[in-house]
Amino acid sequence: MADRRELASWLRLTLIPGVGGEARRALLKAFGLPHAIFAASQRALSAIVDPALAERLLRHECTVEIEAALDWAAQPDNRLLTLADADYPQSLLTADDPPVLLYAKGNPGMLNRPMLAVVGSRNATAQGLRDAEAFAKALGEAGLTIVSGLALGIDAAAHRGALATAAGTVAVIGTGPDRLYPARNEALARSIAEQGIVLSEFPLGTPALASNFPRRNRIIAGLGLGCLVVEAAPRSGSLITARLAAESGREVFAIPGSIHSPLSRGCHQLIRQGAKLVESAQDILEELHWGSSSVTTFASGPSSAPGNDSEEHVLAFLGNAPCALDTLSARSGLTPADLLAMLLPMELAGRVAQLPGGLYQRLHS
Repeated sequence: MADRRELASWLRLTLIPGVGGEARRALLKAFGLPHAIFAASQRALSAIVDPALAERLLRHECTVEIEAALDWAAQPDNRLLTLADADYPQSLLTADDPPVLLYAKGNPGMLNRPMLAVVGSRNATAQGLRDAEAFAKALGEAGLTIVSGLALGIDAAAHRGALATAAGTVAVIGTGPDRLYPARNEALARSIAEQGIVLSEFPLGTPALASNFPRRNRIIAGLGLGCLVVEAAPRSGSLITARLAAESGREVFAIPGSIHSPLSRGCHQLIRQGAKLVESAQDILEELHWGSSSVTTFASGPSSAPGNDSEEHVLAFLGNAPCALDTLSARSGLTPADLLAMLLPMELAGRVAQLPGGLYQRLHS
């Protein structure tokens, strides 16, 4: 983990008002690390961002907020994860707008395990709650960590199902890490922090604002190999999560329901748009090519570095459709680092092509 001074620079970059994700990444690309950004001249900064924003970067020090966040991170089981941290979830790097810094409470070692997002309505039916819990439990028993948003309804049921398994669960919240919404899930949040991890990109003290939840949803979508929607109304926030997952090259799954139920219409809409209709957890595992070798890899830890004779192995798991790196990692049992080391020479040899969004496509002669 970074030292206190280095973390202070990362915090300052995220706490200055008006500096969005795109500007932060542009600055990091230009200067390397946050401390170099704040050591630069206003003229140098103005070559990357708007001059008014450059002035704001040098003027705002956010000392009080930074000290509070560092004190929070010093408490047991609390962490600040930056883009440069080894525990930062690598799957987010292939998603749109990855957070520069995450507030984490729990076990950060879980964040680079294979995950599946399970989301749905806050006002779920009794059957929807049973389905969410059962699917999450079955997927967790197969070795997939379940990620959701700690909301009432489907999210909470999915977390409960996952907590009954060794794979555990990740809760991504739309408030500051020191706030909890909704309050009714306080006990559930404590259990997740003890057996899994609670994540937020929002600073301490951030209340539950409607505009923050779509931003939270992009993290949920980015963490998973895919996204399962259990129940959703046509204008549900769960459909935003599913759309973001699809745009990032993840699989989208939906459970069908009665044509008379408003909470089935969102799922039926997704299915019409190309989401996979699923009736059991096995349908998802088969679509992800999630077999016993993947479960063994999950249980035993990272795989060893592959040799050159593994290229055919990778091509077989790549299949014929564009595939995200983390999906390929889950299918093959190889780490993302191992895969990247193999894919580059394969790309130069014309065997695979890298596509926008971090996807890879097998090329046929």
